[in-house]
Amino acid sequence: MDLKVPITIAFETTEDVIDARAMLNLASGEIEALAFDDYDPEIEGHPWRRKDYEFAAGTLTSHGRDVEFKVDASGSGQLSISANELLELKTRAAALFAGKPRGA
Repeated sequence: MDLKVPITIAFETTEDVIDARAMLNLASGEIEALAFDDYDPEIEGHPWRRKDYEFAAGTLTSHGRDVEFKVDASGSGQLSISANELLELKTRAAALFAGKPRGA
């Protein structure tokens, strides 16, 4: 199954937040088609390779509601989420996409 959803990613560094958009494959947890907003990795380097890189957080949005999750970057630059995080995200996303009221 190849179910991809659009997400946003915030790469946190010591002094900056670098925003990007991508597609998350809900079957594998892989993140693809990364596109930065107002940031050129060819000039400035990939955020996860910078010395001041701290972490990355992804956001899945639907019906005006957000689900946040941790994004992992491998040494080769492959972005993904862990299997445990993916399972939790799927559960939370199912409720989000179903349009359930907050707190339900």
